[in-house]
Amino acid sequence: MEKWRLLAPGPTPVPEEVLSVMSLPVIHHRAPKFKEILTKVAEDLKYVFQTKNDVVIFSASGTGAMEAAVANCFCKGDKVLVVRAGKFGERWGELVSVYGLNPIFVDVEWGKAVEVAQVKNELDKNSDLKGIFIQSSETSTGVKHPIKDIAALVKKNDNCLMIVDGITGVGVFSVETDNWGIDIHVSGSQKAFMLPPGLAFASVSEKALKFMEKSDLPKYYFDLKKERKNLLKGQNAYTPAVSLVVGLSKVLDMLKEEGLENIWKRHSLLSYATREAVKAIGLKLYAPDSPSESVTAVYAPEGIDGQDIVKIFRTNFKITIAGGQDRAKGKIFRLSHIGFFDKFDIITSIAALEMALKKLGYKFELGKGVSKALEILSE
Repeated sequence: MEKWRLLAPGPTPVPEEVLSVMSLPVIHHRAPKFKEILTKVAEDLKYVFQTKNDVVIFSASGTGAMEAAVANCFCKGDKVLVVRAGKFGERWGELVSVYGLNPIFVDVEWGKAVEVAQVKNELDKNSDLKGIFIQSSETSTGVKHPIKDIAALVKKNDNCLMIVDGITGVGVFSVETDNWGIDIHVSGSQKAFMLPPGLAFASVSEKALKFMEKSDLPKYYFDLKKERKNLLKGQNAYTPAVSLVVGLSKVLDMLKEEGLENIWKRHSLLSYATREAVKAIGLKLYAPDSPSESVTAVYAPEGIDGQDIVKIFRTNFKITIAGGQDRAKGKIFRLSHIGFFDKFDIITSIAALEMALKKLGYKFELGKGVSKALEILSE
């Protein structure tokens, strides 16, 4: 008998009760019933995003919302700041370049968080910056950036937007969209929202709406103004992923029942247990100084390819985890604890890790990582 387990940082596991409502007959996207569901979802998303502003929904992966943030708020040639500290920071850079913006890059060593002073230095030198692009959680490295302090630098600047990729941040740890001054905050369904891939979200501030009035960049499907206008009428501009929206309604009920504070505490506990467990068996963290609560990136032991660890998880234990990307490929592996994860998922991933490392010849005291995780999770 084989049981497959999805323990990756996206797509993440989907609760059975969510799968159940998604399996119901499809509702027509212009029917009154769907309007009722979409209206409820639009309001409940504000709770998770910690905003009073509208949260626009696209049928796309999170990258769709990232592209919308670029295409809707700027004009060709606008100077913007992009923090590149991993694969997805680089994606911001690629997107702004494709749309003809003029990017200034703050390049950060992978595994490190950007320093607030680095951003402030560029802001001081470039008073004509129109936007800052950054991740709250850089999924490729397991790093959490100091979003609150960076947002404070631009909050009172009416000529600059704070744009945050919260794809593995929203619903994991507190990012106060309105209070901190985040103008566009994006996320995706396949992370903490515990759904299959296919929905992207973008909260939109009043400041961002003013920028949209002046934007001259091309957009059609990813038109935030168009989608927001339709959302206020309980509709989508185009045919949405109906079943995913129905599933999202159930997810949001679950998140509200658990409560944001408890959600953040759960992710904090699971991530802490994971970090301490891998350290207990002699492994080093890739992002030791500013770790994200969504995913833990770990250096593979010397002489062992991180991809081999991922492969053994998959072929021997039927467990999906994540390897390193680009320059980190082969150097690290990544253990997730985002979304529909509990204490026993962490025990499973650490136990499987010990078995995989033993098979690869790594010398350590078997059971030490599991014991450490149990110690933390039992408190």
